[in-house]
Amino acid sequence: MTRKKLRILYLAQFLTEQSDEEHPVTLQEILEHLARCGISADRKSIYDDVEQLRLYGMDVLTVKGAHFGYYLGQRDFQLPELKMLIDVVQASPFLTANKSMELITKLEKLASRPQAHQLRRQVYVMNRVRTDNERLYYTVDGINTAINAGRQVTFRYFDWTAGGTKVYRRGGALYTADPVALCVDRHYYLVAYDGALGDYRHYRVDRMDSLTVTDAPRSPLPEGFDLGQYVRTVFDMYNGETRTVKLRFARHLTNVVTDRFGTDAHIISEGDGFALTAQVEVGPTFFGWLFQLGAEAELAGPADVRQQFADYCRQVLELYR
Repeated sequence: MTRKKLRILYLAQFLTEQSDEEHPVTLQEILEHLARCGISADRKSIYDDVEQLRLYGMDVLTVKGAHFGYYLGQRDFQLPELKMLIDVVQASPFLTANKSMELITKLEKLASRPQAHQLRRQVYVMNRVRTDNERLYYTVDGINTAINAGRQVTFRYFDWTAGGTKVYRRGGALYTADPVALCVDRHYYLVAYDGALGDYRHYRVDRMDSLTVTDAPRSPLPEGFDLGQYVRTVFDMYNGETRTVKLRFARHLTNVVTDRFGTDAHIISEGDGFALTAQVEVGPTFFGWLFQLGAEAELAGPADVRQQFADYCRQVLELYR
């Protein structure tokens, strides 16, 4: 195949990379670009190629007048959408700094180069705590493969020490899990079914090592599992006993409570504030969330959970006596 037969592909690439509504490219610029690629062309051939690209489905628009030229209009992602996606990548603590910049660079290629330059100027990588597990990206891919294929996975699971070293649970022995789903709650988590216990477990993906997709089929899963309800119930992925509790809040905390329990939470007016009945995982993470609201939130019941929270508050207070 001669390079001339590739002319329309080079033209499509040039329009995609170099043009947008504010930066149309002229016929002369197109001809010069093709010449740099070793392809000769005339104006008529460019007119014909542009029409072919339009028939193919590319939104090539014409600027008429003294500054006649072309630009690519509709794209798969518009500039505000790309900025939003980049913001999400930047805000993700489960991505390493290197992986974040790698993904941002790929996202920028979905815009024209002038637009990508605008996006680059807006990139602000916050000084947030990030994972240092460079293999997380491949672990996620392996888990997705296992879920789609209905296979079990094995992995090692570790905790961090104060000195920054890994300590593997179970002495480094492999965990075997039936993967159900991946979800995000500040961190990436694998939700897995434990057939022996007839219950679900969750694991921080950035604390998983040596993940392998096995040939063993995944155990049959019970019907009716609601991942959304599971995530709402397990506060910040912290293990604890699931209990139904009644909570009271000051009226102005409606947005805070809705953010935590969702818009479908059953909220009723009560006195000067409102009350809510919900399932929670009783433990330090739930208590910590409630504690930050101070005297404007009350754990009304049941009595034993209320007592656990009171004991938690006393233990904290003892540190400051």
